[in-house]
Amino acid sequence: MTISEISIAEFTTIYNRGINLVDVREADEYESGHVAGAVNIPLSEFASRVDEIPSGVTYMICRSGGRSMQACEYCVDIGKGDVVNIAGGTLGWVSAGNEVVLGGNPE
Repeated sequence: MTISEISIAEFTTIYNRGINLVDVREADEYESGHVAGAVNIPLSEFASRVDEIPSGVTYMICRSGGRSMQACEYCVDIGKGDVVNIAGGTLGWVSAGNEVVLGGNPE
């Protein structure tokens, strides 16, 4: 099965704080700046916390797109395949001129 992927430019056009967005970076990375509304489920804890992924389409983000792709692959492997990787990740988000939220809360 092919993993769906979306560019930062595409993501920017559909982004709103109500979408399902999971940041798979480690807590310290997440706290240093994340897309508003993103819930942090670090890749290192992902297998044990995968049940926290909401139903419906979920967008996965990390620093640049590698770890979030791994999370998407894991979801597809276990039958939780309604996931989309955000290519370019948080670095791409910031490079495109978008703001991030600091701290440990999604908003």
